[in-house]
Amino acid sequence: MLIQSNDHILFYGDSITDCSRTVKINNLEELGCGYVNLLAAALKADLPDYNLRITNRGISGNRVYDLAERLETDVIAEEPTVISILIGVNDTLRTLDSKMPSPIDKFQECYSQMLVRLRDALDPTIILIEPFLLDCREDYPKMREDLNPRIEVVRRLAREFHCDLLPLDSIFARACTWQSPSYWAPDAVHPSLAGHGLIARHWLDLAYE
Repeated sequence: MLIQSNDHILFYGDSITDCSRTVKINNLEELGCGYVNLLAAALKADLPDYNLRITNRGISGNRVYDLAERLETDVIAEEPTVISILIGVNDTLRTLDSKMPSPIDKFQECYSQMLVRLRDALDPTIILIEPFLLDCREDYPKMREDLNPRIEVVRRLAREFHCDLLPLDSIFARACTWQSPSYWAPDAVHPSLAGHGLIARHWLDLAYE
């Protein structure tokens, strides 16, 4: 099993991970109201003797460059043993709506350097989560064109660094054959409660393998 006794599991990412955590950012134990909270509840219920510590360090609006910039203070200083990273959709959003480009080669370089630093400093177990996008907004084709190469980057980095990979874009695509995309993420990006539940379920499946 991926999770071990006394693990410190840290979740790192953007608003999908944050999920209102930063409303109470001075409370370091605040987990937000999304998949991290659901996972914490499930892990502590399933593994009561494991003495797990769970930390959320997602911040809304972050791109990969923001994660790299705060890596030392928000991750390495916390000394987690398991790190789960979900990032990429804001690199696409800001490229298209705010003229803040995130070229794919720069995205990959920054992400790769972050993983090197984590390995060197902590040698943790790392779970990379694919960024995802659901087909329920008018600019979906343009966003999908930009996001797909970022998903491929995450997959390549998972192979290169021997990280566990949660193929979330594929998971949501399959889920959208059961229910409409807006059921899982009304704005195509931010999950509903059901969407957060789907993330948590598949993260647990990966962790319990």
